[in-house]
Amino acid sequence: MQRLNFFVSHKGIALMKLAQSIGASLLDENFGERMIYSLSPIARASTGDISYIISRKFLNNIEKCKASAIICSQDIVPFIPKNIPCLLSDKPEVSFAIAGSILYPQAMHMEASSFEGGISPQAFLGEDVKIEDGVVIAPMAVVYPGVEIGRKTYVGPGSVIGAGVRIGRNCSIGAGSSIYSSLIGNSVILHSGVRIGNDGFGYARGVSDIHKIVHIGRVIIQDKVEIGANSAIDRGTMGDTIIGENTKIDNQVQIGHNVHIGCGCIIVSQVGIAGSTYIGDNVLIGGQCGIAGYLKIGDNVQIASKSGVLKDIPAGQQYGGMPARPIGEYLRHMVMLSKPSKYKIKR
Repeated sequence: MQRLNFFVSHKGIALMKLAQSIGASLLDENFGERMIYSLSPIARASTGDISYIISRKFLNNIEKCKASAIICSQDIVPFIPKNIPCLLSDKPEVSFAIAGSILYPQAMHMEASSFEGGISPQAFLGEDVKIEDGVVIAPMAVVYPGVEIGRKTYVGPGSVIGAGVRIGRNCSIGAGSSIYSSLIGNSVILHSGVRIGNDGFGYARGVSDIHKIVHIGRVIIQDKVEIGANSAIDRGTMGDTIIGENTKIDNQVQIGHNVHIGCGCIIVSQVGIAGSTYIGDNVLIGGQCGIAGYLKIGDNVQIASKSGVLKDIPAGQQYGGMPARPIGEYLRHMVMLSKPSKYKIKR
């Protein structure tokens, strides 16, 4: 069956030019004029495709590969068939990512090509809205009074931008998203169904009632942040919830009120971060982790998937488990649990 592609292939780029653009070196310059049109995994690659290999464990059936080029590190080169030119890179995955952005630039942002006319007549705009050149607002989007939207930003169908929100330049707001009480930087990507700036989960229990705590804070999202589909970030109670520059957040992540996340963090899907927790720079949080409130997690921390973090974590540490503890201790504990018990149960 013919493969249905939703993204149009590149018109073609010479291999030497591509190598220079992605920070790689072409080992055999005789292939410099070979044209590359697309990218593909090793097993499915064909003429005109470029692939990449980051480990020897992905070398299965490499002799049958039909790719026009492969990005790899020096230790992989001896295993690549002689008829396939190698683009040598210290970081093959990074080089491949850059190659993808060159070959498929339209896949890096929301689909705006259908609405190049700018603001759709089916969009709803309030008073005193300030919109710079090149902004695309799709049908049924609602932009409340006082909103400011920077140049070349795309607002998807059915999105709601609350009163006074500021959105920077070159941003993409996915279909059905809602943004309130927020300041958003440049080159931010919010995928479909994202919820930014709703009030947090804050209540005070009385003798016979539960009282809602007012939330008058904001959400501040700095430049180059990406937030996956159906994730939610609550606004601060009286201060701000902050997402640092270049942080990447996966789908279905919940970030509570007053949380501060540093720069360059990676947060995988289904993570929940309770209110007022501080997370440093370059932190990696695996999927389905739960992080309690009012904690401090230092810079460069790594937390294994499905961990429950109940205490502060010092900078540079690796933690895992429930409750989370240093990764070595956690792994030893798992080994111990996997062994048969010394004691027999009396019946």
